[in-house]
Amino acid sequence: MTTFKLPINRLERPNLTTQLMRIGLVLTISFILIALFAPLLQTIGLLKDPTDLLSYPIQAPPSANHWFGTNVRGYDVFSRTLFGTQAALQVVFLATLISMFVGVPLGLISGYLGGRLDRILLFLMDTIYTLPGLLLSITLAFILGRGILNVAIAVSISYIPQYFRIVRNQTVSVKNELFVEAAQALGATPIRVLSKYLFFNVIQSVPVIFTLNAADAILVLGGLGFLGLGLPEEIPEWGHDLKEALADLSTGIWWTTLYPGLALTTMVVGLSLLGEGLSEVLNPRLKNKN
Repeated sequence: MTTFKLPINRLERPNLTTQLMRIGLVLTISFILIALFAPLLQTIGLLKDPTDLLSYPIQAPPSANHWFGTNVRGYDVFSRTLFGTQAALQVVFLATLISMFVGVPLGLISGYLGGRLDRILLFLMDTIYTLPGLLLSITLAFILGRGILNVAIAVSISYIPQYFRIVRNQTVSVKNELFVEAAQALGATPIRVLSKYLFFNVIQSVPVIFTLNAADAILVLGGLGFLGLGLPEEIPEWGHDLKEALADLSTGIWWTTLYPGLALTTMVVGLSLLGEGLSEVLNPRLKNKN
C-alpha cells in the first residue's frame, strides 16, 4: 500500500529566531506595562514611594515590608526598580525618535539630491560615526546638564548616522527606478518624489535600527547614571542606583545591585531579541533558505 506524506509548511513551525523575537516582544511589553501601571500601584498602596528615604530603614534585607530590601539611602529597592522603567523608556523613546527624525530626512535628501550637499553630509555623519558613542554621550550630557530631554539629546546624537547611512544608501539605489523617473517626467516636485515615491521604499530597515538603538540606549543611560551625568537623583534610574550600591558588594549587601542590574539587563535582552527578530522578518535575504 502506498503511503502519502503531507507536505510540511515551514511557516507553521516558527524557527528559533521567531521564537526569540516573541520572547523579546513579551519582555518589552512587560516593561511598558510596568512603566504605565507603576503610579497606579503606588496610588492604591501596593507600591511604596520611590523617593521616600525618611520612612524606611537603611540597607534592610528583603522582607515582607520591602520585597527587594532598601539601599544605602533608605530607598525601597523594589519601588525604585519598577519606577526606573519609566525613566528608561522615556529617555530611550525620546533618544531614538530624535535620531530617527533627524537621520531619516537627511538620508533621503542627501541620497536624492547628491552633489556637494551629499558630500558634506557624508563627511559630517562619518565624523560623528567614528566617535565612540558612549564618550560622545558623556561629553554632551556634561555640557547639556541633567534632565530627561537633555540626556535623550546626548544619547541620540551618536545614532543619527546609522539612520542617515542606511536611508541614504537605499535612496541612491531606488531613485533611478522606473517609477521614480516616471513621476519626475510627469512633473512631480522633489518633495512629492521624496514623500510619496521614495520614503516608503527605503524605510524597511528603520524599525530594526530603532529597536537595536533602543537596547543600546538603555546601556548608555545606565552608564551616564553610573557616572552621575544622567537624571536628577530624585528620579529613579537604574544606573544611578547601581552607583549608589557599588560599595555594598564588599559588605555582602547583594540586593541593592542585583535587582536594578537584573532589570537593566532584562530590558536590553528583550529589545535586542526583538530587533534581531525584526531584522529577519523585514529582510528576507537574512532568512535560512535551506
